[in-house]
Amino acid sequence: MFTGLSAFPLTPMDEVSIDENAFSQLVNRLAQAQVNSIGVLGSTGSYAYLNREERKLVTRLAVESAQGTPVVVGIGALRTKDVLKLAEDAQKAGANGLLLAPVSYQKLTEDEVFAHYQAVSQHSSIPICVYDNPTTTHFEFSDVLHGRIAALPNIASIKIPPLSNHIDEAKERVARLRAHIPAHVKIGISGDHSGATGLIAGCEAWYSVLGGLFPLPILAIVKASQQGNIDEVNRLSTALEPIWAFFRRYGSLRVIATIAELKGLVKTPSLPLPIKSLGGEERQRLSACIADLL
Repeated sequence: MFTGLSAFPLTPMDEVSIDENAFSQLVNRLAQAQVNSIGVLGSTGSYAYLNREERKLVTRLAVESAQGTPVVVGIGALRTKDVLKLAEDAQKAGANGLLLAPVSYQKLTEDEVFAHYQAVSQHSSIPICVYDNPTTTHFEFSDVLHGRIAALPNIASIKIPPLSNHIDEAKERVARLRAHIPAHVKIGISGDHSGATGLIAGCEAWYSVLGGLFPLPILAIVKASQQGNIDEVNRLSTALEPIWAFFRRYGSLRVIATIAELKGLVKTPSLPLPIKSLGGEERQRLSACIADLL
């Protein structure tokens, strides 16, 4: 489940409830497309804005709608004891893997982060993906810390932040990390604008936002990479550059929610306040963009 395309769908909601039907249909679309895994309650799934009961609901719906496709569930929370409860909930619901970012309010030390993952590792019976997302957690993993955590039981993947656009620098970054971790631990790329670069640089998985709504174009890039067709990887990703530009400017969550609303896949609004999808001129520009691409 930690190779190929791991597709991350929205958790569509308003201030009253989660749209269970729309969410289930989004997950079902991914299963029909035969993605390698479905990642729920990541950043695109707005996990940080949901309480425990809401997260239990999303996990249950995802497992029920995935048609046997592996489901990876985000369990990030401020306190280790809460993460352990969320991990237990996910496992009881039938999740196949866990996704954990070192969420914090106070800046964490490396030893604190290691102990956090160690506790979850000891209490988990399913594989864990380390979510390295300094933009939201404000914590930067060293390669040495990645190596310490990767040696723990049940650690199966590391989801790394976007790489340099210079392919030689990207390859060097992946190789440097690979030198610190066991061979069985997979490296996956996040940040869709960096996805193609990550695959070319040696990442084994693409944790994709756009793939959570429109999996087919991302699957095509992943398959071209697996076949060693680098020219095709670059061509297909470059064709999506107008969307990547929106992601970089407005954030992938706002953009993908707007696309889902424009396509009628979710209702408007679909994000937890105070976050809002794009409006006005930006929404019109995005609508024109996707008319040509998706």
